[in-house]
Amino acid sequence: SEPDRSGSEGPPHRVDIARFALGQFEVTQGQWKALMGRNPSTFKGCGDRCPVEQVSWEDAQAFVQKLREKTGQPYRLPSEAEWEHAARAGTSTPFHTGTVITTSQANFDGNYTYNGSARGEYRQQTVPVGRFKANRFGLSDMHGNVWEWVEDCWHETYAHAGAGSDPWVQPCTDPRRVLRGGSWVNGPRSLRSAGRGKDVPDARGDDAGFRVAR
Repeated sequence: SEPDRSGSEGPPHRVDIARFALGQFEVTQGQWKALMGRNPSTFKGCGDRCPVEQVSWEDAQAFVQKLREKTGQPYRLPSEAEWEHAARAGTSTPFHTGTVITTSQANFDGNYTYNGSARGEYRQQTVPVGRFKANRFGLSDMHGNVWEWVEDCWHETYAHAGAGSDPWVQPCTDPRRVLRGGSWVNGPRSLRSAGRGKDVPDARGDDAGFRVAR
């Protein structure tokens, strides 16, 4: 029933999720450089605390593989279900902030409004992670800043999980991969916890990054 919802976001369904950990922040330019040796980001001037971007789903997979080898820990991308659970942080509203979100709460294009919100700032680039108040799970920037790649293949509806199972173990029927959370270049509609994006696994852009799960 949310304004501007897409048909691909439904139907709502219950999913059983095993215990997991999720990065407090999006992977930063500094973290990427430390592990991968170079910085592909467009917004290098933003600094090491800004999220890495210009990374594809395949690049993110290479990062987590190298992180697994370096640490011996089972790092990976989160599933859609894990990501949405983490973004909602116990809420059922469009955002963890409630029925509206402002540019004092997330980095997005404030020229656009949602559900009666006021216009705000448009920063036109990424900002350092953790700049805004975290959600109730202690996670920052789950809305905005950069889209976040997740493990799942794209499905035209969000019913692909099946009864009670985490969707990231489901077989792929589409080569495209899922992104979540919206970015600095999007209006607030795309930032909703239920919002879903998609792109091919080798696509890169200055509005897409990721965070790691374990």
